[in-house]
Amino acid sequence: MRNSRLRALSGVLAAGALIAGLSGTTAQAAQKTVTSAPAEIGIRFNPDGDAGQCGGLAGQQWGVAPDFTRAIRFDTDNRSGGCQLAFGIFDPDNTLRGASISYTFRATAGGDAGQCGNAGTYQMPIQRFRTFGPQVRVDTDGRPGGCNLTFTVSGRSDTILEVRYFADGDGGQCGNTLPSDQNHTAFAGSPVTIGIDTDGRSGGCQMQLRLQKV
Repeated sequence: MRNSRLRALSGVLAAGALIAGLSGTTAQAAQKTVTSAPAEIGIRFNPDGDAGQCGGLAGQQWGVAPDFTRAIRFDTDNRSGGCQLAFGIFDPDNTLRGASISYTFRATAGGDAGQCGNAGTYQMPIQRFRTFGPQVRVDTDGRPGGCNLTFTVSGRSDTILEVRYFADGDGGQCGNTLPSDQNHTAFAGSPVTIGIDTDGRSGGCQMQLRLQKV
């Protein structure tokens, strides 16, 4: 009788160990299948005068790799108003912890600073909700010079910001352009600057962004 009870108890313990092992394996498998949501780069782009100066996708948009954002288009000139521009990063799973990405907006050397509203350096907020940093304002026209927009990445070596910037008319209005299917890459220690000097010349300048971990 005693031996029968011991055998029964051993069977129960073995079954419990097997169930526990299977549960642990299932939990490990579940952990392996859970992936973090990638961060999204956001652009807010709005006219404050003649809307024809601020083409492409107006309002706000959020792009997630491997796709670029849709293009926004600068074509400011002597028409009324300009284009309001801001950036942000939506990172719901905190995948970019420790990263810092900023944008600097300045008049070109010797240029009329009135064309580049709210000049300065600003952080793209990296948050678990969708929000934007301070707005800058593009209002280039026939006045001397234009505006430089610089993107800087720091804090992590595995985070890059890709910038597509191309002209669709007189390329002299768009500093540091590439063909529309190529891009600059900003990474830690290597910022990217584009120039905006649209005026009465033909065409404008288009920009797209993509944020990636590599």
